[in-house]
Amino acid sequence: MIETPQVVETAAQALAILHIDTPRSQMRHVMGPAIAEAMAAVKAQGIGPVGPWFAHHLKMTPEAFDFDICVPVSAPVAAVGRVRPGQRPALTVVRTVYHGPYEGLGGAWHEFGEWTRAHGYTSAGDLYECYVVGPEASPDPADWRTELSRPLA
Repeated sequence: MIETPQVVETAAQALAILHIDTPRSQMRHVMGPAIAEAMAAVKAQGIGPVGPWFAHHLKMTPEAFDFDICVPVSAPVAAVGRVRPGQRPALTVVRTVYHGPYEGLGGAWHEFGEWTRAHGYTSAGDLYECYVVGPEASPDPADWRTELSRPLA
């Protein structure tokens, strides 16, 4: 289930970024360790996280994901391991919130895409998934919240 989408302006945000380019079949194996690596880097440097982490999907094909794990920080992160400094620019996005387990994200993105097209918006090629409430906050997937955002072209 998604909430009614809205057009919003986002502020620029300093980030710690860890890039991943992986076959879809490997996503479950690489995601957890990559998130842990990014979180460890920002915590060790005392600069975050200062908000929920998110994924910035640069390219998706039926075979693979090409994306950045992004952790909001209060100051530029010093590069360590695969983690490097970055910034999300201020953007105009169309955004919704999906309620439910991660397995339903594909359907939520489909519903969101249909709504976006039906309302005359043209989105850029990338997208953002922000994991606002997840399994670390509640064992019940019905409580999980994921912000879905598409930058407008």
